[in-house]
Amino acid sequence: MFPSSTMLTTSRKILIFSLAYYPIEGGAEIAVKEITDRITDIEFDMITMRFNAAHPKKEKIGNCTIYRINTSKNLYPFKAFLLARGLHKDRSYDAIWAIMANWAGFAALFFKFRFPQVPFILTLQEGDPIPYIKRKVRFVYPLFKKIFTRADIIQAISRYLADWAREMGYKKKVEVIPNGVDVKKFTADVQSSALDKENITLITTSRLVEKNGVKDIINALRFLPNVKLRILGAGPLESELKLLATGLPVEFVGFVSQDEIPKYLHEANIFIRPSLSEGFGSSFIEAMAAGLPVIATAVGGIVDFLRDGETGLFCQVKNPASIAVQVRRLLENENLKNVIVENAKKMVKEKYDWDLVVREMKEKIFDKV
Repeated sequence: MFPSSTMLTTSRKILIFSLAYYPIEGGAEIAVKEITDRITDIEFDMITMRFNAAHPKKEKIGNCTIYRINTSKNLYPFKAFLLARGLHKDRSYDAIWAIMANWAGFAALFFKFRFPQVPFILTLQEGDPIPYIKRKVRFVYPLFKKIFTRADIIQAISRYLADWAREMGYKKKVEVIPNGVDVKKFTADVQSSALDKENITLITTSRLVEKNGVKDIINALRFLPNVKLRILGAGPLESELKLLATGLPVEFVGFVSQDEIPKYLHEANIFIRPSLSEGFGSSFIEAMAAGLPVIATAVGGIVDFLRDGETGLFCQVKNPASIAVQVRRLLENENLKNVIVENAKKMVKEKYDWDLVVREMKEKIFDKV
C-alpha cells in the first residue's frame, strides 16, 4: 500500500466496465483486484456480469463495489450502460475504465457518447489472436474502432497490444504497463536445485483452449521418456486432451485457485506454455518468480520479458519436437538452467512486482484523469 503522504485529500470515483470478475479468476480479474486493492484514494465501482445466481448482485470486494447484472454477453453493453447512467447521476464519476476492447469496451463507449466530458480509460488485456478478434467484430467494425479512438488514455499490458491500439487509430501515446506478480507469494521457500533427470515434472497453468498449445506439450512427451506433465486448468478442450494423453504420464489437476498455484509450481521442474497467441502471459511471470525455467513461444507479449537463453527458452509454435529439444537442453545443461532461473527471478523482482506496477498505474493513468 502506498504511503499516506501520496494520497489525495479528495476521493475520486472511477467506474469499471469488466465482463467478468471474482470469483471468476483470470489475468485481467487478478490485475484489477491487485490494482484497486492497492489504490485507496480512489473509490472504484464495477459493473460486471452475474454468471451464477449464487453471486451477489452487489457486494464490496476489497476497494471495489461490484454491481452484477443478469445478462448475456451481447446485451451486456446496453444493460451496463443503462446501469452506469443511473449510477453516474448519484456518484458523478471522475473517469470510466474499460477492461479490454470487448463487450466492456462497447459499454464504456456508449457511456462516453452520452457523457463525453468524463475521461475514458481503456486497458488492453486481450490474449486471443488479433485476427480472431477482428473476425468476431467484423459486422460492427467501425463502431469497434471507436472504442480505441474515443478513449482518452489507453494502457496496454504489452508492446504487442500497444501496436494494436495504434493500428486501430489511437493517436496519443499508449502507456505500456504490464501485469504483475505477488513476488513474495510465489518466491516463498524457493531454493534452486539440480534437476533430477529421472523424475522430471513439466507443468503448465492455463485454460484448456486452442491458443495455449496444451496439445503440443502432451505430444512432446512422446519424445521425452521419464518425463511427466501436470496440467492446471480447465476448459472446453479437456475431454479431447485427456483422450490425446491416453497412455502418457499426464495428470489433469483441473481448476486451481490463485492461492494454490505456488504450491504446484514449487513441486515442478520446468514450466511450459507453447502459446499460439498471448497478450502478455502472467503465468510465465509467476513461474519465473517461483524459480522455474520457462519454455515458451515467441508470440505476442511474451517477447517483452523472455529473452532466449537469458530469462527462458523459446520453442517453435505448434512443434512438439521443438519443445522436447528445449526440455533436453535444460536437463543436459545445469549451468544454463541456473543462469535462466536467476536472471528471470531478478527481472521479475525488479520489473513485475505488483507494488511497482500499481505505482506506475497510479502515476501514469489515474493521476492524469
